[in-house]
Amino acid sequence: LSLLEYNLGAGVRAFSTTRHGGCSKGNYGSLNITHYCNDAPENVRKNRALLCAELSVTDDHLILPRQTHGIRHLSIDPAFLKKDATEKAKALDNIDALTTNMRGVCIGISTADCIPILLYDKERQAIAAIHAGWRGTVARITESVINAMTHEYGTNPGTLTAVIGPGISENAFEVGDEVY
Repeated sequence: LSLLEYNLGAGVRAFSTTRHGGCSKGNYGSLNITHYCNDAPENVRKNRALLCAELSVTDDHLILPRQTHGIRHLSIDPAFLKKDATEKAKALDNIDALTTNMRGVCIGISTADCIPILLYDKERQAIAAIHAGWRGTVARITESVINAMTHEYGTNPGTLTAVIGPGISENAFEVGDEVY
């Protein structure tokens, strides 16, 4: 299992997974942890188990949305954790950012060519994982999530720590004039 780790503050483990250390094959090789693509469900289950063991969390506390390049966010709280798997999947559909102030919960987003942004509020112990594709960036997803954190947790935007994770480079990403 290979993780790219970031220092967001004491008591917070922030990271990006890499493609290394799992059991998936082909386009999903090797550490795919999302149920939303066409990878073999058994491979996804095994990969998630590897990550959960590394993080000392249960699978129901490893939370990943089904993203749609929008700006909707979801706050993960005790009420969310009490939902059954079907209710959780429905709540996570069409979500591009997660926030929480709960310990023992790992929130994340999936990226390939889009950019992952992690925000941490040390004072309120709140964190966000944001999927910032070009559509979400134009629609100001990060600003929207910061506003939500301010409302939900009392976050002071001036004290946030941020990490911008790896994404596609300018040399590898072709876009049309309308995007540029």
